[in-house]
Amino acid sequence: MGCANCGTGGSAGCQNNGHCSTGGCNKLNVFDWLSNMDVPSLHRFDIVEVRFKNGRKEFFRNAKKLDIVTGDPVVVDVPNGHHIGYVSLQGELVRLQLSKKGIDDDESVREIYRKATSRDMERWNEARNREEAVMYRTKEIIQQTKLEMKLTDVEFQADGTKATFFYSADGRVDFRELIKMLAGEFRIRVEMRQISVRQEAGRIGGLGVCGRELCCSTWLTDFKNVSTSAARYQNLSLNPSKLSGQCGRLKCCLNYELDTYMEALRDIPEVEKPLQTQRGNAKLQKTDIFRKIMWFGYDDDNNWQAVDAARVKEIQEMNKKGKKPSSLTENEIEPDQLETSSINSDLEAMDRKFSGKGNKNKKKHNKHRGKKPHHKKSENS
Repeated sequence: MGCANCGTGGSAGCQNNGHCSTGGCNKLNVFDWLSNMDVPSLHRFDIVEVRFKNGRKEFFRNAKKLDIVTGDPVVVDVPNGHHIGYVSLQGELVRLQLSKKGIDDDESVREIYRKATSRDMERWNEARNREEAVMYRTKEIIQQTKLEMKLTDVEFQADGTKATFFYSADGRVDFRELIKMLAGEFRIRVEMRQISVRQEAGRIGGLGVCGRELCCSTWLTDFKNVSTSAARYQNLSLNPSKLSGQCGRLKCCLNYELDTYMEALRDIPEVEKPLQTQRGNAKLQKTDIFRKIMWFGYDDDNNWQAVDAARVKEIQEMNKKGKKPSSLTENEIEPDQLETSSINSDLEAMDRKFSGKGNKNKKKHNKHRGKKPHHKKSENS
């Protein structure tokens, strides 16, 4: 697939096998698993997905039945002009994407003008070369006007008549005067578009602590709310520096395994107070959710004891009835059994001791008696 940042302009791409140094080849890539299926051209879905700078995607209708393939640069219709993007997806998968994102297949979907020519690509490259200088100058103007906003990126339209400024801010910003200053200095139409800090991190890109590219810059498009309770359910340390991503918010990956942990926690009892045993009160120290093992420790002992979750529930039921087990692994011994065993234990031990010796001596005596007649018979013979 051609990369929108490497400037090759061909569908063959930049020949780096998806490892483009500009980071454009891997952003929100898609795999068309229906590409090998033969679909009649008359019934082919006429809406295609087009990707622009930093993975931004929109849908356009191929009303002119152009012979395009994934990765081709196309000139598309945009408000007050035209723009150039790369075809990222086509066919029946686009229909699924429209349904997923709630976009109607009606007249609101704009059309594709034509496949981009060499002249179109030259004009687009000229417009893109202005982006860096315009971005630095705009940051200086923002500092002079003391606006509480952070400029993230600038994207020029292919015809060079309009530029979109992406920024992030904590609240609403009155940038009417800023638009006038930018339009007067750069002689272009200006559009200000506010994005979240998560979207900002996705546009900039980077590597996470896992060693892989950021999810928001490779495949994640829907940002769900992440709360600290997700870390508590997974027994993670509530350290903001470890739980925060490059955007400064809680990591999106905290939600990936949350459902699995919530399902496993159904069999884990809630321990709101220490377990009462005859030895003392045992406090919960650690829980292995998937193995369903809970570690408890006494105040006077540094060693932790592993207890099964089912056993913990049993001890809690005993504590509710006012009973205390002898330990975390053994139940309470009945008083009658305890008294009987203490009285008869010495006698039973002596009986076992002497009965065992008597049997041994008797067996040894019989053994010798059985051998003597055998020797006599051998002598007489």
